[in-house]
Amino acid sequence: MSDQFAVGVDATPPSDDRWLNRNVLGIGLTSLLADVSHEMATAILPGFLTVLGVSPAILGAIEGIADSVASFVKLAAGWFSDRVGRRKPLATAAYFLTGLSTGLFALAQHWPLVLAARTAGWLGRGVRSPLKNAILADSITPNTRGRAFGFERAGDTIGAVIGPLIAVGLLACLHPRLSGSPAPFRVIFLLALVPGLGAGGAFGVLVHERRRPPLPTRLWASIWNLPADFRRLLFAATIFGMGDFARTLMILAATQLLAPSHGLSEAAETGAVLYVVHNVVYAAASYPIGALSDRLGRRGLLVLGYLAGALSALALGAAFHWKVNTGGQLLPAFVMAGVSIAMVDALEGAMTADLVAPRLRGTAYGVLGTANGVGDLVASVVVGGLWTAASPIWAFAFAAVMMALGSLVLFRLRWRPGSDTESG
Repeated sequence: MSDQFAVGVDATPPSDDRWLNRNVLGIGLTSLLADVSHEMATAILPGFLTVLGVSPAILGAIEGIADSVASFVKLAAGWFSDRVGRRKPLATAAYFLTGLSTGLFALAQHWPLVLAARTAGWLGRGVRSPLKNAILADSITPNTRGRAFGFERAGDTIGAVIGPLIAVGLLACLHPRLSGSPAPFRVIFLLALVPGLGAGGAFGVLVHERRRPPLPTRLWASIWNLPADFRRLLFAATIFGMGDFARTLMILAATQLLAPSHGLSEAAETGAVLYVVHNVVYAAASYPIGALSDRLGRRGLLVLGYLAGALSALALGAAFHWKVNTGGQLLPAFVMAGVSIAMVDALEGAMTADLVAPRLRGTAYGVLGTANGVGDLVASVVVGGLWTAASPIWAFAFAAVMMALGSLVLFRLRWRPGSDTESG
């Protein structure tokens, strides 16, 4: 492998360790606004689809298809940004696309338009994600990556706390007067346009991109030159992803478990509140985990993050086995899922920056996103399908096995000493 592809070679590294700079703050604010919009819609989507009479299998298919479309776009967008030497204009447009797509849910009379809107939204997420991560990685020094990526994840997840709280509050005000009607859900989808479009504006105004020379290589040549240790991380992440089902299925699980005892409206609100707790844990854990990985290394913490996801799935399966009927009994599953996603999102992103040179980081984040999305497609479709065809117990057991297997694979893979925190 030539020197231009060497691991950790920063062509124009930041000059000091002041990691909380304008780009980090701007990207954090953008992520916060984008997730307020996204999570307002996500928190109420299972309830909306329940009112429309849509099955868990369809919900799983919607989430899986949207995830997979986004994932393949991540690969192309990341490589293209490396090739042309610019990332910001495409990322800004993608934020606006995702914000606009959320409002389309308000027009849906049945699931096909929900699928189209979700796919358009995740298309935008797929384009922007590797570009945002690459700009973030270029804006900080190697020994502060964990903190910066953790900060960005915390900003994203604070938005994921605020969004469902707004949705739950609005639903509680509107639903009693319009019980059994999709109208309250439509109002919330329209209001979610405001922070969604604000995210595109924030990214365009606040984030500065350092220009880089283009990398005129073909897609497969760029992929081929990714380091071996990164490919090992990719293998484990793909296996874990095959059990990492969409969080909307968790909300649906709470709604179905609680509805017989509490009614659909209260069950939907409780499911959304549990999702808020999940996101509070996610937000609170992201920065400390990232900072800890700067000191202790990332690989071992990521193994634990994969295991936490498996335990969450097991807890949901057990909830259906024991037919739990209170939100408190479901709380541990949502807390463990929050811990898991905080560790996975912060550490996979930081490890990618550790292992891949700046000129190929767009491609690397795109490949990682594609691998995650293929796993998410399998997870959401299989979990939703098993839920409908067999039982939710079998569905969540499958998820737990795949996530635990990903943890084992990551633990057992041959690894270059120190490569999980290599900085240059």
